[in-house]
Amino acid sequence: MWICKFVAESLAKVRPIRDCLSTARGAVGGGSALTGSRITAVDQSSGHDGATRPKGSPVIEIDHVTKRFGDYVAVADADFSIASGEFFSMLGPSGCGKTTTLRMIAGFESPTDGAIRLEGADVSRVPPHKRNVNTVFQHYALFPHMSVWDNVAYGPRSKKLDKTEVKKRVDELLEIVRLTDFAERRPGQLSGGQQQRVALARALVNYPSALLLDEPLGALDLKLRHAMQFELKRIQREVGITFIYVTHDQEEALTMSDRIAVMNAGNVDQIGTPTEIYDRPSTVFVASFIGQANLWSGTQTGRANRDFVEVEVLGTTLKARPGDTTIEPGGHATLMVRPERVRVSTDAPAGDVATVRATVTDLTFQGPVVRLSLAAPDDSPIVAHVGPEQQLPLLRPGDQVHVCWAPEASLVLPAADIPTTEDLEEMLDDS
Repeated sequence: MWICKFVAESLAKVRPIRDCLSTARGAVGGGSALTGSRITAVDQSSGHDGATRPKGSPVIEIDHVTKRFGDYVAVADADFSIASGEFFSMLGPSGCGKTTTLRMIAGFESPTDGAIRLEGADVSRVPPHKRNVNTVFQHYALFPHMSVWDNVAYGPRSKKLDKTEVKKRVDELLEIVRLTDFAERRPGQLSGGQQQRVALARALVNYPSALLLDEPLGALDLKLRHAMQFELKRIQREVGITFIYVTHDQEEALTMSDRIAVMNAGNVDQIGTPTEIYDRPSTVFVASFIGQANLWSGTQTGRANRDFVEVEVLGTTLKARPGDTTIEPGGHATLMVRPERVRVSTDAPAGDVATVRATVTDLTFQGPVVRLSLAAPDDSPIVAHVGPEQQLPLLRPGDQVHVCWAPEASLVLPAADIPTTEDLEEMLDDS
C-alpha cells in the first residue's frame, strides 16, 4: 500500500513540470523525422536492423556536422538525432570529439559544416544564452554566498518570473532532487553529491528542451559516483527532459543511457542501446572500448549454415555468429567473445560449442569472478571470467584445460588493429 501511495505522490509532484514542458514544446513546434541514412530516435518500432527506437520527435538534430580547428578535424560528418525525453550519452576516449559536439549543441562552438537544429529550428549560429538548453559541468559553480533555495531560484528570477511561479518551480525541483530539507543551507555545508543535485535542479528549473552534462560526476569519489548514476537516471525519468551526457566512463554510459554514441577520432563509430553496443559492436574499437572482450585475428573461410560462418582462428576452425559487415570468404576478420561467455573445463565439453585446448597462464581473484588468463595453441591470449557456478578444481599456471563457448556468444567483426591493454589504459588516462 505504501508503495502505491509513494508512486501516486511522485506522479502528482512531477505532473506540473511535464505539463509545462509539453506547453513549451507545443509553442515551439517539434522537428520532423530525419530521412535517408541518418540515425534517428523517433519510432518505438524496430528498424531494418531489428533495433528498438525510443518514442519522441527529435529535440536535437546533428545534420552532417563537421568541426575543424585549422587543419585538425575534431568532429567528422556527425549525423544523428536525439529524441524527446531520451537519456543519450556520447562516449569515447580523450580527443574523440564528444565534448566538441556537446559544445556545438550548447552554442559555445559553431560547426564548420552542417547544421544543428533544436526542436526543428536551425541554431547553428545562435548564441548560447538564446538557446533553450542548459549545461552542467564537472565543476558546479554554485553561488557560495546563496542558500540552496536561492541558487535554484536564480534562473527563474533572472527571467523576471513572478514570485509565486518561482516558488512553485523551486519547491518542485528541490522535492525531485530530494533536497527540500537542505533548502536553507549553503553549498559549503553540502556533500559533493548534494552539490551535484543542486546544480541539476538549477539547470532544470527553467524547463530547458535539453540538459547537457559534461563529465558531471568526475569530481566525485567512486562510491558516490556509482550512487549518483542511479540518482541522475531517476531524476531524468521524473522530469522527462532530454539529457545529453558526455563521458569516457563506459560503466556510466551503460548504466544510465537509453542510447549511446561511441566516438573515436572524431567519428561516430556506432549508436545503439547499451545492449546493442555491448552484444553487437560494429567495430573492433567499440568491442574493445565497451567492457572487456577477447579479440582474435583470423580468416573467415565461408558459411557453416544459414545462421553461422566459419572462422579460422586460434589454430583451429570455429563456427561463429556473423556481424553486420559482409566479409567475403578468405577475408581477414576479427572474432569477439566476451570473457563471461567463456566456459572452462578439465573434461572435453559436449554439444554444439566452439572448443579450444588452452594452457592456464595466470589466475586473478576479482571478487565475484576469477579472471583466468590462458594461452591458445597458437599462443593467442584468452581471458575467461569464472564465476562460483563453474565448479572447477584448483587450477595452477601450466594446467591444460578445455575452453569453450556457444557459437551465438561470438561475433565476427571486420579486421582491424586490436588495441592492447596498454592502448586502452592510455586512452582512459588521457581522458
